Amino acid sequence: MRLDVYIQPRASKTELAGMHGDHIKIRIAAPPVEGAANDALIEFVARRLGIAKRRVRLISGKSSRTKSLEIDGVDSSQISSALGSQAS
Repeated sequence: MRLDVYIQPRASKTELAGMHGDHIKIRIAAPPVEGAANDALIEFVARRLGIAKRRVRLISGKSSRTKSLEIDGVDSSQISSALGSQAS
């Protein structure tokens, strides 16, 4: 399953923030330094889905606010209920 997100690093707290165009917007408390925001994003998504972090991989957008994640072992309905998304 692939999930496209838009992140806002250095937010006051890590949380869902609705939609940003066609992407789920997620505020991340971590700064975009040395991959900290990417790590926090993976941890947040895995926690919301109730899966291990190793099942969530960043496949594009390492240094961009727009990122694509690949998530193993879940379907679009699980992602929609956990993140309110329109996953592809």
